[in-house]
Formats: sequence, structure tokens, C-alpha cells
Amino acid sequence: MDWVLEGQVQLVTSPSVVAGYSEVVRRSKFARNGFPPLWLDFVIEVSLKLAEPELWPLACPNPKDAPILALAQASGAWLVTGNLKHFPEGARGEVRVVSPGPYLAGLIKC
Repeated sequence: MDWVLEGQVQLVTSPSVVAGYSEVVRRSKFARNGFPPLWLDFVIEVSLKLAEPELWPLACPNPKDAPILALAQASGAWLVTGNLKHFPEGARGEVRVVSPGPYLAGLIKC
């Protein structure tokens, strides 16, 4: 969160992405592990809020993930996710998709 507050990392959201995350993080399987953390709403609040991008043209294993790829493409952002299997190479187009570990390791090197 410090990297977000210091401007080293810019989070990007759109209305549909925020709605999707809000629904997912409040599922009972996350609640038993103390999720969402108190800071999640704040992080979403300080994100760069963009309008809905155009529909994603490529098929995704879960169509609900398509807006995330569309947002990443429209903003030029990387998609950092712990669920790489939800974003197979054939669904990514030119979006760079990375898992959190390598992404954070790259930030630490900077």
C-alpha cells in the first residue's frame, strides 16, 4: 500500500471492475480468513478511475474476467493476478499478465 500512496504503483479501475471485486472479496470463503482487509476500500478509492473500456474481443475462460483485460489494454497497465489460469495466453492479446511475486520482485529491485 505504501507504493500506491507514494505513487510508485498506480492502480486502475473501472465501474465494472470495482463491482466485480466488491462482489468477489465479500464471499464467505474469504471472510473466514479476515478478507477483505480494511484498507481495500481505501486502495480502490485512490485508484485511477477510468470509464468502461470497449468490450474485450477475445474469449476468456470466465467471461466475467474480460472487463479486467479490456481495462488493462485500454490503460496500458499490467494485469497482476494470482490466478494466471484465468488469463491464458490466448485470451490476453497484448496485455502483460504477471503473478504478484515476480511483479513485486521487480519493484523491489527498482
